Amino acid sequence: METSTLIRKVHMDCPLCDKTHEVEERKRFATIILKGEEVTYEERFYFCANADTDENEFETGSMTNENLLNARNAYRVNHGLLTSDEIVAIRENYGLSQVDLARLLGWGEATISRYESKAIQDEAYDTMLRLIKDNPLIALEFLKKNAAKFSVQKRAEIRAKVIEKLDSYGKEYLTRQAFEGEYADFGEPSDANGFTLLNIDKIEAVISYIAENVSNLFKVKLMKMLWYVDSLSCKRKGYAMTGMVYRHNTMGALPVGHYSLMNLEKLNVHEEESYNYDSMLHIYPTNGMDYSILSSDEKEIIDKVIKKFKNFKTKDIIDYMHEEKAYIETKPGDIIPFSLSKEIREF
Repeated sequence: METSTLIRKVHMDCPLCDKTHEVEERKRFATIILKGEEVTYEERFYFCANADTDENEFETGSMTNENLLNARNAYRVNHGLLTSDEIVAIRENYGLSQVDLARLLGWGEATISRYESKAIQDEAYDTMLRLIKDNPLIALEFLKKNAAKFSVQKRAEIRAKVIEKLDSYGKEYLTRQAFEGEYADFGEPSDANGFTLLNIDKIEAVISYIAENVSNLFKVKLMKMLWYVDSLSCKRKGYAMTGMVYRHNTMGALPVGHYSLMNLEKLNVHEEESYNYDSMLHIYPTNGMDYSILSSDEKEIIDKVIKKFKNFKTKDIIDYMHEEKAYIETKPGDIIPFSLSKEIREF
């Protein structure tokens, strides 16, 4: 059996040895050819210790579908496309069914269903999805354009849902625009951003998730933990989690646009009196934050970082990062390439 990790043991009817017993559910990295390109993804399977060594692994139908979806999502990430989960999140953010979203955008009724489960969208369709993801005003324009595809009642329901989003849209939009503007030079996947484009929704979720598990979380400590989250993701999966770019700073890694980052509307940041390195910015969990944008693998990586640094004082985590090869081999102001994340100390 190739290198794999045990997830759990399951008591079930085994199709390989025709006995009811405990089989191991395991995971590993596998490769597949998609659109003529070799893609690495996480694969789950069952292992039967009683079967012949030549045939001791099997998958259920649902497991096969999930593995294929993981492979397609890995391809999407490699090409800077929205993953199936991100497409689901856009739809659910507006309270739309798959058919409703397809009609809203003027597409065939089965299009969104296929993108959420089977097909990989092309760049033109991906761009349209991103437009409404980041701006409910554009969703409203699409509704006007494709109004004839809905009944009067359905059109009114969708319009009401979109209008709800506009209340919080203004300030959030401006702060996001400011942060995204800092990344104008990083619009392509590269070693600088860990081959991941900036994902503000995921950044907000990661920060709130860390804050839920780390008390007295101040800015400088958070910045280092974010670098470790992205670096550990890059080391394990080949790409970073958030798409942020980090520079070599006196106090360790610091994301590009960190001032704008702290102003994001969905973050729960308070200015408090402090006499340490943290500039008095205290980060708390965000009430009602949607963590569904984080996969189980991503949460596992974040949990690893939390476990390691939860009880570190700010100075401790700064000193710890100063010993990393990624810090030692870069100079103040340099972008820290994620190729050096392979050298971070595992924990």
